[in-house]
Amino acid sequence: MFTLDPVKATKRRGSKFALAAALMCGSALGLGAFAEPVQAQKNDEKPKYSKDFVSVYSPINDLANAEVPDIEGVKAGLPAVLAAVSTPDDKRAAGSLIYSAGITSKDLGMQRQGIDMMLESGRIPAERLGQYLYNSGQLAYQLEDLEGARSRFKEALGAGYNTAELETTIAALYFQEDKTAEGLAYLKSVIESTVAAGGTPKEEWLVRGFSAAYNSDAGLDAINLSAMHVKYYPTERSWNNAIAMQRSFIDFKAAELLDIMRLADRADALITGNDFGDYIQAADARRLPGEVKRIVDQGIAAGALEASDPFVSEARSTANERIAADRAELPQLEADARKAAATAITATAAGDVFLSYGMSAKAEELYAIAATKAGADMDVVNTRMGIAQIDQGKIAEAKATLDQVKGNRSAIAKLWQTYADTQVGAAAVAAEAAM
Repeated sequence: MFTLDPVKATKRRGSKFALAAALMCGSALGLGAFAEPVQAQKNDEKPKYSKDFVSVYSPINDLANAEVPDIEGVKAGLPAVLAAVSTPDDKRAAGSLIYSAGITSKDLGMQRQGIDMMLESGRIPAERLGQYLYNSGQLAYQLEDLEGARSRFKEALGAGYNTAELETTIAALYFQEDKTAEGLAYLKSVIESTVAAGGTPKEEWLVRGFSAAYNSDAGLDAINLSAMHVKYYPTERSWNNAIAMQRSFIDFKAAELLDIMRLADRADALITGNDFGDYIQAADARRLPGEVKRIVDQGIAAGALEASDPFVSEARSTANERIAADRAELPQLEADARKAAATAITATAAGDVFLSYGMSAKAEELYAIAATKAGADMDVVNTRMGIAQIDQGKIAEAKATLDQVKGNRSAIAKLWQTYADTQVGAAAVAAEAAM
């Protein structure tokens, strides 16, 4: 299991991997205008009103429906109307009267009181119940009763009403009250139940979840939800964010950082100058000049790096000075690694150099040799062997290899496995073309 950094580290050169998408703040919540419920009298079956109620209700209802409604008169008569309620239909009619008066007078409290009375009556048709519950939740929200709003929105979902991304809204209401743990628990339960049922979680749930987790320093949730986001919605931005979450919360060593930056490169998620710079620094032009030169040139071509920047020019110069000699040493490196007396370090180092030049098949062979040697760092070996296998389109083998990675590298390996899944189609096309 990887170890979360207790403090979000500011990585080399004063930077963190750039977040491609603006993170959603917990207070953001948009609720549209709600529809006015149908009047109490509109029902499939004839309503049953009590005599006493009708005698009190009728004159007050006339005041409400006059050409110029007498709202003050309605308000004055409401206590008597409420006192006369004795049947479910009485209650629904009284609620409708209060709701209508609230609409006319722009009194949100009256509107909520009225719609809640209609709901309590039990006389709302099943096909309209969700809409009424949703409207009640909106009114609760506007009256700053966030708990009441959440409760009504959950009831609306239960009644089959979900035309307004209610799951996201419910979570946002938790976040708005700084109840991040509860909001994340709710979102995760929705996501997990959707996946368990064979569905695809909505992108909004995942983005809202990892954003809230990131903003509240809930590292494990930020990492897991962003990884799930890229699994279901693999784009340059989602890859960038998933990698950023890991870099924000896991204290990677340089060698570990190198392998997650390699993933960023293959997923087209290197965006800013700092992204390229961190990769260059992790690779080190003295050790892997070919890889550094490629990334420097790529960053300059993308406009993310300036050739005149001292850091960039020094890395480029060092790489250019080393490449010819480095390539010339490749045959000897391979020969040394294949000797029976070769150590795990020798074979791993040889694999690293071949991988850096894109010679993935050879790198895989050398890592396989390293894996047979005493003292091999199997987490490093399996991570990089998995990368070499992905580069060759050996997806099943790569996923099995990466599945053996433990410790801090396990989070990196899981993202590489997700990337491998995105390459299945590409590998199939390549295999067909080679036939």
